[in-house]
Amino acid sequence: MAKTAVVYWTSTGNTEMMANAIAGAAGADVFEVSSFSAGDIANYDKIAFGCPAMGDEVLEEREFEPFFTEAEGLIGGKKAALFGSYGWGDGQWMRDWEDRTKAAGADLMGNGLIINGTPDDDGLAECEQFGKDFAAY
Repeated sequence: MAKTAVVYWTSTGNTEMMANAIAGAAGADVFEVSSFSAGDIANYDKIAFGCPAMGDEVLEEREFEPFFTEAEGLIGGKKAALFGSYGWGDGQWMRDWEDRTKAAGADLMGNGLIINGTPDDDGLAECEQFGKDFAAY
């Protein structure tokens, strides 16, 4: 059985809600990015990364972006998934992030999961399905 991690950053708790639903459905270990180092990637076969859109549709710049920049050199050949919440824009941050992840050599599962604002019951069900799909990926 593949060992799976869900690593996320959150400000409002929306992406944390997504992370917990995904991890629960995937049977994954869940970590806030502050308690997971890029070096920990070696311990996992699959990693789902979660970060909301910030500013001008970018990853959070103080903690998550530096982590992911370091992670890019370590995710080649790993199965990966991306998710996050947003409150504006059209999801450009996710499309850019998908491109970066693929360029780093990760085996990315489809498109990232994005939810506008706080996940409602339907949004949480989407997260659970995303987690199940990632477990089977």
